[in-house]
Amino acid sequence: MATSTTKALTGEEPPGTTGDGNTPAGAAPCCTGWTSRAPRTRSSRRSSSSSPRSASTLVYTSWISLHDVELATLDVMEWVAFDNYVNLWGDSRFWNALRNTITIGVISTVPQLMMALGLAHLLNYRMRASLFFRVASLVPYATSVAAAALVFTMIFERDFGMINWALGSVGIDPVDWEADKWPAQAAISTIVIWRWTGYNALLYLAAMQAIPAERYEAASLDGASRWKQFTHVTVPGIRSTIVFTIVLSTIGATQLFGEPLIFGQGPNGVTGGADNQYQTLGLLLYEEGWKNYQMGRSATVAWAMFMLLVLAFVAQRLITRLRSRTS
Repeated sequence: MATSTTKALTGEEPPGTTGDGNTPAGAAPCCTGWTSRAPRTRSSRRSSSSSPRSASTLVYTSWISLHDVELATLDVMEWVAFDNYVNLWGDSRFWNALRNTITIGVISTVPQLMMALGLAHLLNYRMRASLFFRVASLVPYATSVAAAALVFTMIFERDFGMINWALGSVGIDPVDWEADKWPAQAAISTIVIWRWTGYNALLYLAAMQAIPAERYEAASLDGASRWKQFTHVTVPGIRSTIVFTIVLSTIGATQLFGEPLIFGQGPNGVTGGADNQYQTLGLLLYEEGWKNYQMGRSATVAWAMFMLLVLAFVAQRLITRLRSRTS
């Protein structure tokens, strides 16, 4: 049996339209959504093998973070207790990388999810060549990060890039996309947005097609416009999927590595530019471990990234509980 994601891609979900055409064609007459099944199915399938492995990795990384360890001699460890964490707390590079990770994450995630939601809403209506557009939306996701980053690096090149050529044609001075902080972060965010918008759009589309058609019919009879149906029927119906994609995007933003590394083109990629203007936590982890050969400090950065994700998860749960109590 085809999954909801496959049906979203091929358009096999029951159409369910109303007489005035205001109801999305992909609305299915069932109320069991994709979002209530897919995450649990994945985790239950892999829990027996991945959980012990993940736990052992966390324990080993935490043990290394309490030692002074060099990459060339991993078997030689000097106990330093929490000195690595104290040094990391006072390291300006860590706070710079944290700020860059947050800003790039926000710049890339918010437009990405909004564009994905709009694209999924358009694909949810009957249109010509809908299968082509659904498959095309997955092409950026299937493209390797190295290929995508190299292409966008040439597009944002200072002297011969397409973006600066377009800016120059309207009388705007060229932008040094790699050397300046905000242009560099905007360029890296563009790569992330291009790669992940289509993927998230198909997740939203699969969830939209699980919304009962009767809801749209009732809204149409009440005179609701397509925008009203979208804000009052579609968005509340896929709220769990939206939360799911926000969580995935947060994890991805915290681990951002390949895009800024290749965008820097060489030594500047590891340091996130000459002035660390776009160095993320992932790049800082790599620099400490594989450039400075300090695996203890690298493991400390890894644990800091993990704790940030835990804090984000706890904050999300608290906000959800508070909203449920107030409602």
